[in-house]
Amino acid sequence: MSSSSTDPRSLLDALRSGAPLPAFPSEAVESTRAWVRDVSQAAPASVESLPEPLALAVLEAAVTAGHTALPESLSASKVKPLAKAAKKALYQLRSRGVAVAGPARAAEPPRAAAPSSPEALDALASAITSEGERALVLARPLRGAGVEVVQMQVSDEHGVVALQLGDRSRGTWRKLVKDGLAHGGIVELPSEEAAALLAEAAGTNLRTRTPFPDGLDVVLRHFGVQPQQAPTELPPPEPEDVRRAQEADVLHDTVELASWLPPESDVRTLVQKMDEVVHGPLSLSDVQRQEQLQAAVVSVARDFFTPEVRQRYALRLWRMADYFARSARPREADIARAEARRLFHGAQEPFSRFAERLFEKVLALVAAAGARAGVARPGADSGGPAEAAPALTQERRSPGGLIIP
Repeated sequence: MSSSSTDPRSLLDALRSGAPLPAFPSEAVESTRAWVRDVSQAAPASVESLPEPLALAVLEAAVTAGHTALPESLSASKVKPLAKAAKKALYQLRSRGVAVAGPARAAEPPRAAAPSSPEALDALASAITSEGERALVLARPLRGAGVEVVQMQVSDEHGVVALQLGDRSRGTWRKLVKDGLAHGGIVELPSEEAAALLAEAAGTNLRTRTPFPDGLDVVLRHFGVQPQQAPTELPPPEPEDVRRAQEADVLHDTVELASWLPPESDVRTLVQKMDEVVHGPLSLSDVQRQEQLQAAVVSVARDFFTPEVRQRYALRLWRMADYFARSARPREADIARAEARRLFHGAQEPFSRFAERLFEKVLALVAAAGARAGVARPGADSGGPAEAAPALTQERRSPGGLIIP
């Protein structure tokens, strides 16, 4: 059997289509076919007894069906590969907005202490920048007292673009986490969720033909991660999303999104339109000028947010929703999820207030720069918006030893 045919998604498709699967016992195949048609009929113990590829296909069916009970039960399975896959399935369900309970933990009788695998270490993730980049830090215990730490710079357009891999002492790792959280701009993630983000990023490398940075193959192997084959999909909009999305402009008031701006080429397009309004041949009142400037903002924003760009920003907001939730900001998290679902699935009207505000910030920056120029040169012609437009720069810092994009 080829490796592709044992991929859970490919195997699930084969099971549903009725394709022959001679590599597996016929009874197991028939049982699995029934369970992928109706996951609610799959008992955890029965799934555990299947050959591993078939069991993983049943979990894949649970994810596609939005069924939580099976992966919740199997996340506590003694079959380690199955438990790991179940935890990944729960993360995928949570990412789609499905409510997931904590893993079931069966009571066990006291038993003699036995050597166990090292505990999983939480990961760290930074906020996402205006360019769609973030830092992702994973760690795993080594035999003895050390920790293997990988610090990555991840781009939603290109995948993993830089990484550092090295061993640290436990004390150094704890200090890195403590300093990073104290500085702000990062949150802790469960290791399986960070692994899913790494899989997504590595898959982006492959789809965009962005070369793996040195060491990424080693990282994927050490952390047991396979690149995600298909792009991430978001769940469809919910009835309340229109109402919540009307407030999406407030996301730009957060510390993390305050620095988000359009790409420089689109800023220049807007500044040119502003020049036409301010220095055009028509004599406009202040009210008319403001109306035309706002119309320019909406026009440029609509042109910028093509279907591809909508999905890119939707995924950024979806990840930031998780970031807001982990930093105790449920309102911002709900608004970001609502706006993400609408953007991803192409909702056109009412037009995105998040998108409008992204370009409105350019107006504010130009006005502020013009005011500063007027103060610096009293009585001098401060020029138009093009002369007043500030250079768009993004400071890069690395608090606590983290690679922050």
